[in-house]
Amino acid sequence: MHKHPFTGLYILMAVLAVLPFVLPNSFYMDLAIRMAINAMIVLSLNLLIGFAGQISLGHAGFLGIGAYASAVLPTHFGWHPLLALGAGALAAGLLAAVLARPIFKLKGHYLAMATLGLGIIINIVVRNEAALTGGPDGMPVPAFGLLGFELSSDKQWYWVVALLLCLCVWSSLSLIDSPFGRALRALHGSEVASQVVGVDVVRYKVAIFVVSAIIASVMGSITAHYVGFVTPNLADFFHSIELVTMVVIGGMASVYGSVLGAVLLTALPQALTSFEGWETVAFGTILMLCMIFLPKGLVPTLAAKFGKGP
Repeated sequence: MHKHPFTGLYILMAVLAVLPFVLPNSFYMDLAIRMAINAMIVLSLNLLIGFAGQISLGHAGFLGIGAYASAVLPTHFGWHPLLALGAGALAAGLLAAVLARPIFKLKGHYLAMATLGLGIIINIVVRNEAALTGGPDGMPVPAFGLLGFELSSDKQWYWVVALLLCLCVWSSLSLIDSPFGRALRALHGSEVASQVVGVDVVRYKVAIFVVSAIIASVMGSITAHYVGFVTPNLADFFHSIELVTMVVIGGMASVYGSVLGAVLLTALPQALTSFEGWETVAFGTILMLCMIFLPKGLVPTLAAKFGKGP
């Protein structure tokens, strides 16, 4: 690891501080906010996939839990948005804790299928409970307010998500450098060797799955409040695959790779709109070329070429 893993964080903070003053209009401000939100979701997923070596193809399901908690509880039951956000995070964490032990007894393709099934079940529930969730059409989400102050403008949302992103990056770097993080990396290297040196494999797998689910749920709530509307598409299989792709493109087991992967793949569909109808083909081609020429992801490949990085 780099001698100063927080150097990248200082650069990120400087970029985030300058960005709102150089963005030309609200479209780019909206894009920057979505990039930051995706970066935090991808960071949580990379802790699970990249560092602990546990695949998850249903991660968008946890986003859906947070998003719908923030939509349903304030709308139908009069809950405060902050309380609803906490309830969604708690529900996602408990679900992850309950399901992690049976799921992580599986290996390889079976593990991938189990997490995929979990995501699909969550998606089906929010589609079918139309009386509460609005079904396939979705439902509006009340504005997020705290102590009489309501988040409404893009600028306000930008500073909130920028601050959260810096906090997420700092927490991830600190976690990876802690004994817990070293145990996760050992787990990824070899579960048998980890057990031999006394690592409680199941406990660490469950813990990182729960942490990852809670972060995803909180980001689902923030997405719902920011957009002001939520649909089941947020929790569908394709969104899960998109998030995994961001992890892989940026670089597995790379904190800054997660941020870069999220930024690039959030911006790419917008950049490809000029292809008119061929966006998906162009998108797929770029991903394929990345996988062929940068199999370890962007950041690890560049770090290996120009010097070590986190």
